[in-house]
Amino acid sequence: MKNRIFFSFMVFCFLFAVVGAKAFYIQVVNKSKLIAYAKSQFIREVKEYPNRGNILDRNGNPLAINVHVYNLFTIPKNKNAEFYEQLKKLSKIVPELPYQKLRSLVQNRSRYTWLGRKISLNEEQLKKIKKLEGIFTEAHSQRVYPNRELMAQVIGYVGVDNTGLAGIENSMNGELKGKPQIVKYIRDAKGRPIKYETKASDLVATDINLSIDKDIQGALESYLKEAVELHKAYRGGAGVMDAETGEILAIANYPTFDPNKAATFPQEHRKLAFVTDPFEPGSIFKTITIASVLENKVAQPETKFFCEYGKMKVQNHWISEAETHEKFEWLTVSDILKFSSNVGTTKLAFALKYPKLRGTLDSLHFAQKTGIEIKGESKGILSYKAKDKVRPLTLSNISFGQGVATTGIQMLRAYAAIANGGYLVKPTLLKNEESQLKPENRVFSETTANEVAKMLVGVVNEGTGGAAKIPHYEIAGKTGTAQRVSPTGGYSGYIASFAGFPVNVNKKFVVLAYVDHPTENGYYGGKVAGPIFKKITQYILYKKKDFAQFAKYDEKSNKVNLDVVHNQQAATTKLFAPGYMPSFIGLDKASAMSLAEERKIPVQMNGFGVVTKQSIAPGTVIAGSEASLRLQFEAPTYAE
Repeated sequence: MKNRIFFSFMVFCFLFAVVGAKAFYIQVVNKSKLIAYAKSQFIREVKEYPNRGNILDRNGNPLAINVHVYNLFTIPKNKNAEFYEQLKKLSKIVPELPYQKLRSLVQNRSRYTWLGRKISLNEEQLKKIKKLEGIFTEAHSQRVYPNRELMAQVIGYVGVDNTGLAGIENSMNGELKGKPQIVKYIRDAKGRPIKYETKASDLVATDINLSIDKDIQGALESYLKEAVELHKAYRGGAGVMDAETGEILAIANYPTFDPNKAATFPQEHRKLAFVTDPFEPGSIFKTITIASVLENKVAQPETKFFCEYGKMKVQNHWISEAETHEKFEWLTVSDILKFSSNVGTTKLAFALKYPKLRGTLDSLHFAQKTGIEIKGESKGILSYKAKDKVRPLTLSNISFGQGVATTGIQMLRAYAAIANGGYLVKPTLLKNEESQLKPENRVFSETTANEVAKMLVGVVNEGTGGAAKIPHYEIAGKTGTAQRVSPTGGYSGYIASFAGFPVNVNKKFVVLAYVDHPTENGYYGGKVAGPIFKKITQYILYKKKDFAQFAKYDEKSNKVNLDVVHNQQAATTKLFAPGYMPSFIGLDKASAMSLAEERKIPVQMNGFGVVTKQSIAPGTVIAGSEASLRLQFEAPTYAE
């Protein structure tokens, strides 16, 4: 019995040794031969992605979509008469693939060969092709941008493999592309290709909703193009941001490009320079200096500074006003901003000192990326730290926006902190209507923000920003005319800019526009960039129907004077005693409804805007609820 057990054990040991030796031979000694054989059975592996996610504007309008196309290929192992007959049938099904072209493609090939790429096929064609032996189809989605140039630098574009190469297409490529399904083509025992598919991934591509409003974007690009062409400029840029949520409502540079044929346009046209290219901001930066002065309690808006009759020597260099004929003597802080005095701003910076100014710039995150969803964002240039000893001339230049470089998006965010009451919000290109006005985001006191906003209103009403006036609205804004850094060194030409916001609106937004190197029809910020600001701001205000102020009623002409705007208290001062019909002329709908409810007057409203007509004259004796009042609202027509 023991002998039998021992014999059986030895037999099993011998067989195990044989198996081990064989495995060693296969996996080590004969490895290369078997790998080569395995590769010979494997024809092709491809990753098939789901349809790329769509890109939509904030209202769901399509900006980047997909159309179905197909790639056709074959594996011409046996090029016999039957094989060429299949090619003939294919050419009849797809006329754009003539037989002679197909024949030449496979003539000297034995591995897989493309017969056609990105071909549009209908269902009938697709069914017929699938019946052809040796002809294979791969579904492919081709990216299409239906609005062409509109928003092109934000959206970006994709490469031949549907991978994002720029803009949102690139920065959010993972979400838009989704996870692939692996498709392999292997040979069977007779050498015929067989398609093998892995299980499809559950992680599909997702759609992206941008914060941008397609209509506002279209208007912005139109006004920007008009200005760049009028002034024969190198380029221009503009942006609009919700001051509370940080959402970008519109942003663009011109010239731009068509993402459907991106490769045919210069790289300069394809990037969003508003985010990627810093520039010296010039006088629009004075607002930040003055905000720092007020926040650090160095001066008050009415504090006066002697402005040296328009010329001041700093380290053997003369600081003069932009307009050399200006001979300012004593100016208040408000006037320094109103008249954009370089000498006055220098005096403020010297009183403030660089460490405090730099502290304000740090709180506003200058010299840092904003984190907006575009790759290639620049953090700008600000060479000196708060602890560095900065020369007086350097401090002077920085105070009025020379010797420092910022991006358009950084300046837009800084002005938003004034518009929204002192909060720093993060710009975003993704729809997100949540307010960012939170205690941890406060950078200025509400008093400082309000005082600076009031001063900026003075700039538009009485100072250098007059070109940005919009009837019925209080506009806060600042002009900028900065020397332009030359690519070869030094300065050459100018960058004209305008930044600001409407004050008397319910929904705060800020606008920044600049024109880089205007060569005709002027170069000052107010004349060149101011009209862009005015047109896009006016467009948004009318689009939103945000009539938060009221027109004054002219009793002599019995008409609404739409060129004079008063607040609600002023517009309703001539109210009649109870029992008499009050004047509704000049009120918006909310105020008219409030007054009607207070007096218990049934009212019918037609149109939108402000009241221009009322069916019962003001002062008429009424019997409470028995009176029925009809109000006609009309959008104001503004005198230019």
